[in-house]
Amino acid sequence: MPQQLTSIEVSRAVTLLEEGYSQRYVAQQLGVVQGTVWKLWKRYRETGTVTRRAGTGRQRKTTAGDERFLRLQALRNRTHTARDLQEDLLRARGTRISDQTVRNRLREVELRPRRPAKVPKLTRVHRQSRLEFGREHLNWQLRHWTPVMFSDESKFVLTGNDGRVRVWRRPGERFMPNTVHKTVPFGGGSIMVWGGITVNTRTDLVVIRNGGLTARRYIDEILKPQVIPRANVIGQNFIFMQDNARPHIAHIVTDYLDDQNICKMDWPACSPDMNPIEHVWDQLEKRVRRRPNPPITTEQLAQALVEEWDNFPQDALRRLIRSMPRRCTALVQARGGHTRY
Repeated sequence: MPQQLTSIEVSRAVTLLEEGYSQRYVAQQLGVVQGTVWKLWKRYRETGTVTRRAGTGRQRKTTAGDERFLRLQALRNRTHTARDLQEDLLRARGTRISDQTVRNRLREVELRPRRPAKVPKLTRVHRQSRLEFGREHLNWQLRHWTPVMFSDESKFVLTGNDGRVRVWRRPGERFMPNTVHKTVPFGGGSIMVWGGITVNTRTDLVVIRNGGLTARRYIDEILKPQVIPRANVIGQNFIFMQDNARPHIAHIVTDYLDDQNICKMDWPACSPDMNPIEHVWDQLEKRVRRRPNPPITTEQLAQALVEEWDNFPQDALRRLIRSMPRRCTALVQARGGHTRY
């Protein structure tokens, strides 16, 4: 069924169509069926306007009061489905409409169902340490970030849980406290990998096999063969960033890095949004899933990840690291809370 578009969406659709984009592409961008775009474009070409003639079109089934109720109810109950809101409206005001009409009315006020952004749960201590990190590095320029190696582990799964929960949110609300899904680290998966990136180079992607990562394995399989050689190339300005996972902060690891004269960055807990390598993990997952023949075994997954890591453009890594001044500014502005990164 054709869908109603807001005035903003109509203007955007016409602009894209005039620029030569296909109706199918425009429909995908707006999240509507292609028939809606076709009718809009037909009316625009025939009349020169996208405004309907007075008295045409279906009579609206909702009053201004109904629509205000839906908007407020969606904002107060971000995880309510369109069906829930439909029932809320019927109970509260006696107005019976379809769940599609609910979605249409909320879209008119730029409220759309989205998957909640996943962010770590932050305590007061977390926020304070994050704020201190942002302030300490607020005046760092790009040259200060150039010798820093950002590292991290990540788990990848063969089949992921899409997550059926959706939240109603408007543009710019992705990281509001009541529109995010708070997670705890390592909620499952089948393969763990480790990698490190700098402005000008990267490590190999290390697949951690045969059990979890211990402090001894961290030294033998990652620090010795991957970090130390690159630290020697970069020189005395080298700074190593690692998070506060247990193997990273074990005494034997700390002693080893001290013996190698490695300068460690003091990293705040629960701060994946400050680590640019997190975006690399997201891109690797997308690249692997877009393959013509996606992996169906863990060995195939490991091989695909290594290949995509090796093929990841260095320019893209460079741009991610050069975002650090903006990340620190955003962190201070959020007073240690979640940022859009």
